Amino acid sequence: MPRRPKNTPTPLPHIDTPIGKRIAHYRKLQGFSQEALAEKMGLSQRQIATYETGRTHLNDEMIIRFALILKVPTDELLGLKSLRSSADAPALRMTRRICDLSRLPEPKRKAILRTLDDLIRANS
Repeated sequence: MPRRPKNTPTPLPHIDTPIGKRIAHYRKLQGFSQEALAEKMGLSQRQIATYETGRTHLNDEMIIRFALILKVPTDELLGLKSLRSSADAPALRMTRRICDLSRLPEPKRKAILRTLDDLIRANS
């Protein structure tokens, strides 16, 4: 009969969201598609998809890499802290447009920003 250990660790808090879903959540908050995140991490889109769906388990190095690129503390990524709300973050659609805007030549970018400023002032 095996011996029962004297010290047993305290149970972990109940984590209701799998890490893959948390990665997808933060990826979307940052405005990344799976392809863009994969390129930034030096992986394939397929690998990102397998992490997000839970078909592949993450090792400690990958958890750190995701946390750094997605700019999220590892505690949140691991589920030890609650997910940050997307209410404070701009919508993915808006984030993509801002990225597109940043790639335009300077004169066009300034013209669009002036137009946006005018529209915002007129509707405030």
